[in-house]
Amino acid sequence: MKLVPLNILFDIKYGNSLELINLQVCSKEHPGAINFVSRTEKDNGISAFVQRTEEEQENPANTISVALGGSVLSSFLQPEPYYTGFHVFVLSPKKPMSKLELLFYCQCIRANKYKYNYGRQANKTLKDILVPSQLPDEFQQINLEKIPLPASKPLTSEVVNLDTAKWKPFKLEQLFDIKKGKRLTKEDMEEGATPFIGAIDSNNGYREFINELPIHEGNTITVNYNGSVAEAFYQPLPFWASDDVNVLYPKFKMNVYMALFIATIIEGEKYRFNFGRKWHKERMDKSHIYLPTKNGAPDFAYMEKFIKSLPYVSSLAVERKELITPKPKVLQKKETPSKQKKERAEQYDPKLKINADFDTAMKSLFKK
Repeated sequence: MKLVPLNILFDIKYGNSLELINLQVCSKEHPGAINFVSRTEKDNGISAFVQRTEEEQENPANTISVALGGSVLSSFLQPEPYYTGFHVFVLSPKKPMSKLELLFYCQCIRANKYKYNYGRQANKTLKDILVPSQLPDEFQQINLEKIPLPASKPLTSEVVNLDTAKWKPFKLEQLFDIKKGKRLTKEDMEEGATPFIGAIDSNNGYREFINELPIHEGNTITVNYNGSVAEAFYQPLPFWASDDVNVLYPKFKMNVYMALFIATIIEGEKYRFNFGRKWHKERMDKSHIYLPTKNGAPDFAYMEKFIKSLPYVSSLAVERKELITPKPKVLQKKETPSKQKKERAEQYDPKLKINADFDTAMKSLFKK
């Protein structure tokens, strides 16, 4: 495959270089709203929606935004017109490109992130990055229209306001029995069907699948006390948790919607902890979180209703009344890797994983 400098394929220029503080932030539904793309690596680079102004020229749709600083080389196909903040390049293809081609080149640009950091930005060298001169043959047959996308509809049409003024503190030990994970070294792991939850900040905590019986039940919340401290994930299925993870067993009848609400609140406590101040079990037992209340008790019905009002929540593949968690079979050593993968695919519906866009949207609501 022939490699060429990026500027052979794209016209590369600075975006608007606007400061968000000087713009009028609005909702996405506002009739004059336009996407504001900054140097973030989340939400397709969109950090806000702002009102259009006559003074600023819009960057056209179907171009690529590239962060030169901040989250360097975070690259996204922008399907709608947009403004940009400082240090964002706009890449316009010199010849017509399909959506598939543009997405491919976004990934090619991101693959060079390791070359840059806070002290070495990409404003002078982006144009020289080498990329394939055309879409490789193995990608030609991909049909984007056949890739299923998460449904964006909420589960209720009711608008649920988030008013934290009357929330009350509750100790975690009032709400949960907190149990520790168990150490399992890499040398003792074999590929299998049981989810292994590590102290990481992505993929719902799933680090790999192991050939051991689960040691914790599903319909629980895992919280890292070490590693990526305070990352909290809802676990729908039985699993093994590492010794860097605490597992919260509810003392109330919890469903996935309540769990997602509470997990987000728990993550909001991460600023209190770091590498030198772990969130170990004894400290977690006595920790407080603030929750909405009704008659002095946590208002779990409100929590469920709020989550159901969010976009993308209808994509969660769970029973609406009661979560059903199938018990995984421990694979035998004699089974082949292909058999293991087939077993895993049958037992763990990937739709159970929390959609990243939904998770980000939910967090942003709580931060307002």
